Amino acid sequence: MGQSSKMNSLKSAVVVVGALAFGWLTVEFAFKPFLDKAREAMDKSDPTRDPDEQDPKILPKSPSSEDVTDLDTLK
Repeated sequence: MGQSSKMNSLKSAVVVVGALAFGWLTVEFAFKPFLDKAREAMDKSDPTRDPDEQDPKILPKSPSSEDVTDLDTLK
């Protein structure tokens, strides 16, 4: 009886591993276009750049007090 329970647990383990592999392949094939684009974007990304630190050249110019006074003189 001990031998058959070991064999059953081994069969169960093989079935679980096979099901996980099948599920992983299914997800890979279903989302292949999206995953390819995401992987390509990650390959192109610069790991040294911090997206939280914004470049001051890129930031939009906010209205300053000088701009407001310039508008007042135009009226």
